[in-house]
Amino acid sequence: MTDDQQLSDLQSRYELILDSAGEGIYGLDHEGRITFSNAAATRILGWAIDDVRGQLAHDVHHHSHADGSPYLREDCPIYAALQDGAVHCCDTEVFWHVDGSAVPVEYTSTPMIEDGEICGVVVVFRDISERKKNERQREAAHAELQRIQAQQQLILDAAGEGIYGLDANGKLTFGNTATETILGWKVDDILNHGAHEVHHHSHFDGSPYPREDCPVYAALKDGEVHRVDDEVFWHTDGRAIPVEYTSTPILRDGEPDGAVCVFRDVSRRREAEQQREAAYEEIKALKEQLEQERDYLRDEIDVTVHYGEIIGESGVLKRTLAKVEAVAGTSANVLILGESGVGKEMIARAVHANSDRGEKPLIKVNCASIPKELFESEFFGHVKGAFTGAHRDRVGRMQLADGGTLFLDEVGEIPLSLQGKLLRALQEKEFEQVGDDRTTTVDVRVVAATNRNLEDEVAAGRFREDLYFRLSVFPIELPPLRERIEDIVPLAAHFVEAVSCELGREAPRLTEAHRAILRGHSWPGNVRELRNVIERAIILTRGSKLRLDLAMGDTDAPAAADIAANSTTGDDFLTDAEFRETEKANLVAALRAASWRVWGEDGAAAMLGIKPTTLAYRMKAFGIDKPS
Repeated sequence: MTDDQQLSDLQSRYELILDSAGEGIYGLDHEGRITFSNAAATRILGWAIDDVRGQLAHDVHHHSHADGSPYLREDCPIYAALQDGAVHCCDTEVFWHVDGSAVPVEYTSTPMIEDGEICGVVVVFRDISERKKNERQREAAHAELQRIQAQQQLILDAAGEGIYGLDANGKLTFGNTATETILGWKVDDILNHGAHEVHHHSHFDGSPYPREDCPVYAALKDGEVHRVDDEVFWHTDGRAIPVEYTSTPILRDGEPDGAVCVFRDVSRRREAEQQREAAYEEIKALKEQLEQERDYLRDEIDVTVHYGEIIGESGVLKRTLAKVEAVAGTSANVLILGESGVGKEMIARAVHANSDRGEKPLIKVNCASIPKELFESEFFGHVKGAFTGAHRDRVGRMQLADGGTLFLDEVGEIPLSLQGKLLRALQEKEFEQVGDDRTTTVDVRVVAATNRNLEDEVAAGRFREDLYFRLSVFPIELPPLRERIEDIVPLAAHFVEAVSCELGREAPRLTEAHRAILRGHSWPGNVRELRNVIERAIILTRGSKLRLDLAMGDTDAPAAADIAANSTTGDDFLTDAEFRETEKANLVAALRAASWRVWGEDGAAAMLGIKPTTLAYRMKAFGIDKPS
């Protein structure tokens, strides 16, 4: 074989080797011009070697980035090998096909060195389109998996119960937020730890809890669901948490491959059960009457009345108190007569407090505030199921007052249909609850009060005459304040001190001019109106001079401007803070005047001339709460 034949054969073998390679291979001279390429390079990039030989490779297939932006030759790793003689690799770029499509590739640019000089480079590259596609699919699948896992975790974390998973060996694999909250552990800190060792290692009494006895792990053995409601899990701070839980196996090919434990903290339920048991024992030991008495008395003001709290110097008041002293020690029923606001309840409490029943309860019934259909139940009580809404037994006011005094305020408002049963109960000292045929015996003294003329009511057929006689064994008439001129100033002075103390202010001075104004007022609202006037005056007062204003009273009272000129500092405006303080204090004053009742004819809302819902809203806005 001649040298030419050998050379040709070698050339053929060289080309065969290149064309057999799966990667694209081409060569560049020292200027970066294409000198050769194999079949794979032609297939991947679509060129013909004869068309590109001698052209700059950068211009042929590497001129732009994937987004189409220009790719500067001096930035190209292929040509860097011509500059520095180092091997350069890249897998984040594209070569451009002759049809204009971008082909993702990874390539290596290796310099060819001859006699110590760089004479060219060989570029070996492969089309990684499929790999990139697979990577994108894997990334998308991974993102979807993460989304699903995040969604599942959100669902788990939204659950109020603790939820955690175990693998086939009993190691923790996941846990939700409630697990962390209930047990105090961070899930990341206990993953791949044995759940038994983490929180289920001991019984409530501290004795060891063998793992083989644990129902949580039993699900891993027998593939059955196990439910438990009488064990404890242990908090990270060493506390035992009473729990109920369900351990459910995860089955793979019919065999247990893990378990999911769902549990809840039942501490409050256990406490509630214990409280119910304690309450049951208490109920067995106490009478039902004493238990329910608290419900009736909760809204009553706990007032202890002594003669010293009934303020006044008039002869008529002294005569009234003499009657109180005379009748208090007896068992006679008392009827207190007088206009609204004169202080009939104070007299009733004085009668009770100074009787031999003073240590027993004084049960007040405001007859004007009870709906007609509820009178009988309110007075005598009812048994469960007696009528719609009677969900439990209820003790009536008559029974609550057993041994004490029943104060019937506004007694003239009692419906005629109920007066006969009330009369029988007072005469025979016994009655039946609504819905019950059993007779209850009581020992009750009655003190009644009214601003009506009951004799006129009897004549009009609205009040039973026999009941009137039963109630009015010992009548006490409390005259209106306009007939007790001597009592006005002492009462006003008392209210100035009391209201100032309640409002946390220094008591202003009551001048002689104030006294004259007060004595000259007709006081149609009696003592209640006097207190309201004093309270309003103290609220509006700044400094030591009382700002007395009777303009809200009757029309013959001195003008507010005249009074203010004599009794104030001359300021005719309030700051915003002062105005809000004034408004709040005015609400408190009305609530006190109404014994903290919001609703009803005698409620604070009616006194203020606003809706009860409006008053409730303002109380909330100012943070006003009924004193305990």
